[in-house]
Amino acid sequence: MKLLRRKEGPSLDVRLAALLQAASLAEGRLSEQAVSGARAIAERAGVRRDLSIDHTVAALAGATGSGKSSLYNALAGEELAAVGVTRPTTSTAQAALWDGEGAGPLLDWLDVPRRHSATPNPDTSGLILLDLPDHDSIRLSHRLEVDRLVELVDLLVWVVDPQKYADAALHDRYLRPLAGHRGVMLVLLNQVDRLPPQAVDRCVRDLRRLLDEDGLAGVPVLPVSARTGTGMAELRTLLGDRVCEHKSWSARLAADITAAADHLATAGPVAHAETIEGTPEPDTGTAAAEPAGVLESSRETGAGVAVVGEPGAEGEGKRMAGLDKALTTALAEAAGVPMVVEAVAKGHRHRAVVATGWPVTRWLRKFRPDPLRRLRIGAMAPAKPSRPDREIVGRTSVPAASAVQRAQVETAIRDVGEAAASGLPGPWALAVRQAARSRAQDLADAVDRAVGTTSGPATRRPRWWRVVNVLQWLVFATMLVGAGWLGVLFGMDYLRLPQPPLPTVGVVPWPTVLLLGGAVAGVLIASLSRLAAWAGGRRRARRAARALRTAISQVSKEYVLDPVEAELDRHARFAAALELARS
Repeated sequence: MKLLRRKEGPSLDVRLAALLQAASLAEGRLSEQAVSGARAIAERAGVRRDLSIDHTVAALAGATGSGKSSLYNALAGEELAAVGVTRPTTSTAQAALWDGEGAGPLLDWLDVPRRHSATPNPDTSGLILLDLPDHDSIRLSHRLEVDRLVELVDLLVWVVDPQKYADAALHDRYLRPLAGHRGVMLVLLNQVDRLPPQAVDRCVRDLRRLLDEDGLAGVPVLPVSARTGTGMAELRTLLGDRVCEHKSWSARLAADITAAADHLATAGPVAHAETIEGTPEPDTGTAAAEPAGVLESSRETGAGVAVVGEPGAEGEGKRMAGLDKALTTALAEAAGVPMVVEAVAKGHRHRAVVATGWPVTRWLRKFRPDPLRRLRIGAMAPAKPSRPDREIVGRTSVPAASAVQRAQVETAIRDVGEAAASGLPGPWALAVRQAARSRAQDLADAVDRAVGTTSGPATRRPRWWRVVNVLQWLVFATMLVGAGWLGVLFGMDYLRLPQPPLPTVGVVPWPTVLLLGGAVAGVLIASLSRLAAWAGGRRRARRAARALRTAISQVSKEYVLDPVEAELDRHARFAAALELARS
């Protein structure tokens, strides 16, 4: 069964769903009392709707001696409630029913066991009138019973008398807090037969003034007398109109939803909020998170809907982008990125000499440590898509961050949280700041992994190294041929053997050309390779610096900005749901 739709705005079904969504989003952020209260109201509204929409439950509530029971009897047309001078007279609520068919489950839910059939009246068919105990009774059970039923009935009829209509207990405890329920409220000034006519007018005006001060402007005020019947016809007509409209129950639920939404909007943070965990990821199925660096520029206090695109949003986005850059810089410094970049350049040159140097001397380079291996760069590599189980896990040997560097990272994280929380209500600002720090414990390891895996490509051997290496060995082989040739000639001369014909290049014998040419060519190739390795090392260092900064920026987004954006998205959805619930 769908709730009746009002002439303007969303239906109560939509508002109830919005209230429940707001309560769920506020879980762990706002006080448990406000969240559970909103859920209780939503649950109560659903139960009330399903029980009966054909009956209107009106309750006569008032102080001791205000004449509630007399009015109850007069409206019912018979003596249903005891009336006397002994107080309190009414100890439990009782109900008078006009056409009470189908009202049993509703009264069971209200927990009103005493039920009476009133004198039939077609104008009030469907009315259930409750006579409540005194709200100022000396018995606590009576006051608790009033408080319970005041939260459940559809129409509140407050009965006051000329002597105690300004009682602070009534105004402070009930009327002022229920200002949002003025659409389902009546105020009866009873026992006016005890006053002269001019005094009645003064009392009504004064009561009207007090109600206006309580925020109850527009609430009907009727002077009545159960003893003489003054104003009773008007009261019956007013009750009949409310019953015929069949809207008091929905108006009451609408007021309850608005009150619960207002309570959520002004609720304080959850107790021990510093221990909040489980910051959610952005819900792409419900509402997409805002892009990194773009935050709402206008957030009203309470639960105002955040607005993107208003004047100042661009400036705030630039500010967040600057803070993101500062965070990335701080993380890069703490992760030793400058040292890694320098090691990339040196490591490239070191490996180039080992791979392309003169074979006679290159082996000496192996006794010198590889800067990248010393930092354990290259020992970590990201998992291949085809073999995700082969990811190598470990840490680099980059020196740990200093106390100053750690402080700079913490400051940068705090600045991001403070900037993102700017303009949010207190509890949500606290949640955003906590979200910025929610994964700080894992940040150092994540950055280290990013450094290790991102720097891994710097250890890859260029293809030209292999070509030069082959060329070096060919040249070295040529030199060995020349040296061997000269050795054979030396041996033959030593043994006084006849010398074979010796080819020459000009006047220089070929063996000498091969030996000296191979040595010179090898040294020349090694020198050119070292020059190329120096330039290549600089290029690799620049690429590594860019790649490392990008990787660290991604880590900062995943571990700091994404939780912040998720919390901002949660608040935006909470604000939108709250706005819908209050509309």
